[in-house]
Amino acid sequence: MNLTNKTSNAWRGIGRICGLVIAILIACDSANLRAQTLPEPAWDQLPRWRGFNLLEKFHLDWSNGPFLESDFQMISDLGFNFVRLPMDYRVWIQNGDWNRFDEKTFREIDQAIAWGKEYSIHVCINFHRAPGFTVASPPEKTNLWTDPVTQQVCAKHWGEFARRYENVSNRNLSFNLFNEPADIDESAYVAVVQKMADAIRQHDPKRLIICDGMQWGQQPVAGLRDLHVAQATRGYAPIQITHYRANWMKGSDQFPTPTWPRIVADGTLYAPTKDDIPINARGPLRITSHWTDDTPLRLRVGTVSSDNTLVVRADGRTVFEKSFAPGPGDGEWRSSEYSKQWQSYKAIYNRNYETIIPAGTRSVEIANTKGDWLSLTEIGIGHRNAKGYQRETIVGFRNRWASPPSSLTYHTIKPSDDSSRPHFTGAEQEDRLWLWDEGVAPWLDASRSGTGVLVGEFGCYHRTPHDVTLAWMEDSLANWQRAGIGWALWNLRGSFGVLDSERRDVKYEQYRGHKLDRKMLDLLQRY
Repeated sequence: MNLTNKTSNAWRGIGRICGLVIAILIACDSANLRAQTLPEPAWDQLPRWRGFNLLEKFHLDWSNGPFLESDFQMISDLGFNFVRLPMDYRVWIQNGDWNRFDEKTFREIDQAIAWGKEYSIHVCINFHRAPGFTVASPPEKTNLWTDPVTQQVCAKHWGEFARRYENVSNRNLSFNLFNEPADIDESAYVAVVQKMADAIRQHDPKRLIICDGMQWGQQPVAGLRDLHVAQATRGYAPIQITHYRANWMKGSDQFPTPTWPRIVADGTLYAPTKDDIPINARGPLRITSHWTDDTPLRLRVGTVSSDNTLVVRADGRTVFEKSFAPGPGDGEWRSSEYSKQWQSYKAIYNRNYETIIPAGTRSVEIANTKGDWLSLTEIGIGHRNAKGYQRETIVGFRNRWASPPSSLTYHTIKPSDDSSRPHFTGAEQEDRLWLWDEGVAPWLDASRSGTGVLVGEFGCYHRTPHDVTLAWMEDSLANWQRAGIGWALWNLRGSFGVLDSERRDVKYEQYRGHKLDRKMLDLLQRY
């Protein structure tokens, strides 16, 4: 090889080395750039983070694996910057001894925080189950709010996290102390938070601490402000929409079929002879309209107390009559229970019964003509659209004791008009404004008084119809955007998430080995 070729090869080698160095520098700069994009949080002014809960260490018995780098990659690539890690303290203790920590589990949590830094995602550590407190099953054997020994143990755990991560910036890491405290006195809650905050600040005086509001995260806690902690709320209202047929929630199978926005009416029917109920509450449920065709009417009966007779009248003429007689053993009911106090049976039916509203009818009355009381959970009125498909307009009922049954108006449409839908009026409406008044306004007041606010969890279980889920989510997200509040969907992958949710009414796309709900993702990315 001549000198010219040797020189040429040398330059090529130098060029490759320089190229590699430049590539490394670019990669480092990109990583630094991503890290610098995370906002600086403060307890009195949280950023509008947007992201997901990751459930790898959510429960000792069924979710206790390492976190996945692929989750952090996808979250970052899709444009989000926040993860909350709801964890069960039992996963990082040894052999059930809450005074001994498992270094292997801590290293897996270390890795999640490192991936958060690498992919510019803020990591929020949450004790979903803390020593002495959980909203999950099984319950804890001791009570964090009243037992000093349990409080000392819990403070030891938070102190260990604070010591371990004292050099991690608040841009990258925050601590969310407990998940959804409820049914405790505010002063007891504040006192325990004070002890945990003291334990954390002994090691890490400036660590960002976030505390869930009371009543399952729904109620701001004024007493926490002096502790210089931010607060977190929830996005699960109304529960009948978000937890429809959730298998862990008792009674969710009796929720009416979700609609959004929705009319909320009263549908408990009391017999005329039920003297312990005000007389104005013992009347029928009324629906006025002008039905030009024979129209299907579906009644879903929830709970029946003792013997009752359900009657439907169309302009005064009986078109349906059904006697109910709850008793022991098997029957039409799903379950039946005897009350010694009332010496009668109360049964959950959760069944549909159908009849026809005759053409020309102007008024329908649904009454309990004899017995004690029974509840309707929903009614559905059938109609055909312009394409001839049979559909239902549904109204769900709440069942407040001694509330008079509602009087509703059903607005029909012409069969040729498919631009609008039949609908009910005459009862309360739950919509975007209702969500604002119920779930945002109290927290906006807390924010204006100098408390950082975050929606730590929200979403709809996969049994809620997809179109209803998206409509409800958009109203919720629009409200939080208006208020400047960040949020985290309960979960990325799974029954609430954008990936692998197993909804039956979604056309999924393939995305990195997962089934992607594109419509939900697009909605989240818009807000």
